[in-house]
Amino acid sequence: MSSIEFSDTSEEFNSEPLWEQGALIEVNIADLTDTGDGVGRWQERVVFVPETVPGDKVLIRLVHVKPKFAHGVVKDILQSSPHRIKPSCIVADKCGGCQWQHVSYDYQLEAKRNQLVQALERIGGFVEPPVSGVLPSSTALAYRNKATYPVGTSLTGQTIAGYYQKGSHQIINLNQCPIQDSRLNQILAEVKQDIRKKGWQAYNEKLHSGLIRHIGLRIGRRTGEVLLTLVTKQWNITGIDTQAQEWLDRYPPLVGVMLNKNSERTNAIFGSQSRCIAGRPYLREIFAGMEFQVRPETFFQVNTETAEALLLLIQSELNLQGEEILLDAYCGVGTLTLPLAKQVRQAIGIEVQAEAVKQAQLNARNNHIENISFYAGKVETILDNIHSNPDVVLLDPPRKGCEASVIETLRIKKPSRIVYVSCKVATLARDLKMLCQDGMYTLTRVHGADFFPQTAHVEAAAFLVLSQMD
Repeated sequence: MSSIEFSDTSEEFNSEPLWEQGALIEVNIADLTDTGDGVGRWQERVVFVPETVPGDKVLIRLVHVKPKFAHGVVKDILQSSPHRIKPSCIVADKCGGCQWQHVSYDYQLEAKRNQLVQALERIGGFVEPPVSGVLPSSTALAYRNKATYPVGTSLTGQTIAGYYQKGSHQIINLNQCPIQDSRLNQILAEVKQDIRKKGWQAYNEKLHSGLIRHIGLRIGRRTGEVLLTLVTKQWNITGIDTQAQEWLDRYPPLVGVMLNKNSERTNAIFGSQSRCIAGRPYLREIFAGMEFQVRPETFFQVNTETAEALLLLIQSELNLQGEEILLDAYCGVGTLTLPLAKQVRQAIGIEVQAEAVKQAQLNARNNHIENISFYAGKVETILDNIHSNPDVVLLDPPRKGCEASVIETLRIKKPSRIVYVSCKVATLARDLKMLCQDGMYTLTRVHGADFFPQTAHVEAAAFLVLSQMD
């Protein structure tokens, strides 16, 4: 459980509370927001309270007070929710990596389904949307195949790395993290020590000084291969070649040590250039029975097992017969495109990042898939110029969703089926509303997928069919 203090507040709370910053009030938590905070009401006003669970009765101190709503912080838990549990992480109350370690996993899934329903109703305008449920992660902990930690220096001069504290850029030092693959913990702890021993200065974002910005770790869940990346301000690092080879010798699963240069004054983690210092510049991962090459900057779902479960759901729902033309917009390195290509006559992938297209083409060759073509460029541009009219379109856009022109082009081309894989429920609901406008498409099913246990984040696949139109 978090480090909430259970103290005697009777003297402080013996008069009628006021709706003002600093006031103490009692609130019953009734819901969870899509950012993970608990929601309650006090005298018809809405109060948002982090680290709470529906069913909690809490004493809170008001902060950021507005006329009709406020945010609060917990001073005391007066009655615990039946859905409240003890966090698995000792810094769960400080670290900003997770929001829901204090929430039972069954209730996390229920809350994520509720997010989908509310977004589809409120934003999409769907009445009783067909939300089936949420695919659970095969494990609620130790599921992440990727972790990228900012590096800093403690007050005592030690090299630290971890996630940022909630609401700040102060690093919470970690030697292990319960949500990352446990095989990465030893490497994280020891690489920090080696950075300090080498005298490599941690980056200071306020002064734009120092050298080591981030430690990046990736692991193939099925192969066990590990890739280590140091994100640095410059290429020249004294002794890096020797140290990189020492890491390869020390950790048998480690197949490559990379440098990524990011010299910009930015919050972006990776720069545009990477170099392999020792070993090879990629790890191998087995996904859906196929081999993929994954590089430091490659987009690859962090929860391999849930991604496979979602793919199986999509395959089952589509029931492809082998004669279809499939178009995968926002295809990345072909994670979903390639397995689906084996079940259709022709597959087409579109991806804005040229490097990702090169990796997708390589993955296709390595898996002996020849009925697929990849195009590099913006979806809204290429989709309009493709001569083949696809039978099935797979959409998997970034968090901002699809460009309006993409939706309009799909409404012109009228593929018989659309699968929309989303990583943000609000933009999913918005885009589905446009696709279903005037009854052109019918939303037949929405199924969530829990790629990120212990957080409020939920992904989903929505299935649409072209309505019979005159």
